[in-house]
Amino acid sequence: MITPSFSIGIEEEYQIIDPQTRELKSYITQLLDAGKMTLEEHIKAEMHQSMVEVGTRVCHTPAEARAELVRLRRGVMDISQSHGLKIAAAGSHPFSSWHKQEITPFERYAGVKEDMQMLAQQLLIFGTHIHIGIEDPELLIDIMNMIRYMLPHVLCLSTSSPFWLGQDTGLKSYRSIIFRNFPRTGIPPRFDSHADFMRYVDTLVRTRCIPNGTKVWFDVRPNHNYPTLEFRICDVCTRVDEAICIAAIFQALVFKMWKLRRQNMSFRVYPSVLTEENKWRAVRYGLDGKLIDFGKQVELPARELIREMIEWFLDDVIDEFDGRQDIEYAFKIMAEGTSADRQLATFRRSGDLNAVVDQLIAETEEGVLPDSKTKAQKKQ
Repeated sequence: MITPSFSIGIEEEYQIIDPQTRELKSYITQLLDAGKMTLEEHIKAEMHQSMVEVGTRVCHTPAEARAELVRLRRGVMDISQSHGLKIAAAGSHPFSSWHKQEITPFERYAGVKEDMQMLAQQLLIFGTHIHIGIEDPELLIDIMNMIRYMLPHVLCLSTSSPFWLGQDTGLKSYRSIIFRNFPRTGIPPRFDSHADFMRYVDTLVRTRCIPNGTKVWFDVRPNHNYPTLEFRICDVCTRVDEAICIAAIFQALVFKMWKLRRQNMSFRVYPSVLTEENKWRAVRYGLDGKLIDFGKQVELPARELIREMIEWFLDDVIDEFDGRQDIEYAFKIMAEGTSADRQLATFRRSGDLNAVVDQLIAETEEGVLPDSKTKAQKKQ
């Protein structure tokens, strides 16, 4: 068994905002022209022109990932500012309509639009993707099978999409609902081996369902291009601190699963249909709901099971990559709420979705631009 690198890579999808109207602005091609000069291949377009994606270099610790993410956020914000625009990180825009958004005129997105039709146009959602390096393909599949159980726990910490088309959806992660309309999404099934997974992908390719493995969009998947396990379940995190917390948790979970395997032990593998029940609870209620402890066959407060995951399951590995402070930021999230909770609180206090957008912009800048934390606090 090859010892994994446990490297971290983070991709984030941001909203391009007109600060006057607070609406999404279709402007990615102009930002790319400027961004390629400074951020090179680390800035990319996405399907909608009102979205910009960044991807970090390969990092080895949460601290390295933080420095990279701050660099990229600052770079995108500087470029956007020069065009009179702002950047916000949230799983959905509080009120902009997908009907009005332009598709990026690249061949790959035209293909998705042709295949998915209105579903592609509707996919105006923004996520965080975390890559953890696992170079042994068999180990990667083993860890994917085991780690599925924890995915809803982490989703609870990242929810940032309570609004859709100007409505309070009553859900904390409406992004998850929109993405579920796509095929090959959600909690993946259990695979017996890497060969089993490849047979699944090859069958879909041979039967012209997909061109390659990049069109398998499970909440966690073996990345098609890199030797990483890619976690795709989370809404994009509004604050940098939240994003690094999520990345550090996934890195520690992967390390713990590897440590168990090395000691000839394993975490119980639960059916995806059961884990989907917990995912629904995370989508609907976030931290304020209950998750099911399938081992004990009882439902417990989400905060209690997340705390157990950190304090009991990860306790012996939490310092492995100097990530204790970043992982324990989860306690702050549980005490003060997620981005979704803060957005809802602002709307209930002000009755104004423009105020929610302003808050998202300010919080996205926290820890990135000077005096950004003070500005964010004034918005709340």
